[in-house]
Amino acid sequence: MKQTRLVKILATGAACAAAVGIAFAQETTTTTTTNPATGTTTTESATTTSVGTITAYTPDSDYIMFRTSTATAPVRYYYTKETTILDPEGHTVAWSAIRPDMPATVYYTNVGDRVVVRKVVLSQPAAVYEKKETTTTTTKP
Repeated sequence: MKQTRLVKILATGAACAAAVGIAFAQETTTTTTTNPATGTTTTESATTTSVGTITAYTPDSDYIMFRTSTATAPVRYYYTKETTILDPEGHTVAWSAIRPDMPATVYYTNVGDRVVVRKVVLSQPAAVYEKKETTTTTTKP
């Protein structure tokens, strides 16, 4: 009886994990079409996913360098104000948490000749430390 219950629990957990994996692996495509007769424009959005490593990030720029494997050269991925960065638990993280050689999953779309990042999910928790200095001054009367 206990063994059957354990098998059911493990099977349910495996099914949930597979569902989450499938949800993160989905790809969407953006297509904009205009009907010349009616003048209506239809836009469909597309998002593609890449797993790899952030190789460079400069706060003053509008892009990150991202590499999908060590054998390939880094590629420039542009970001916007709407780009979100999430830690592995799904919490929003500040851009200051980005460091070189951080593993991540990047969700992006192609806009013209640019690869525009919509969301970055870090594979490791971001360690951001705030340095505080305290100065004590003593005066003798």
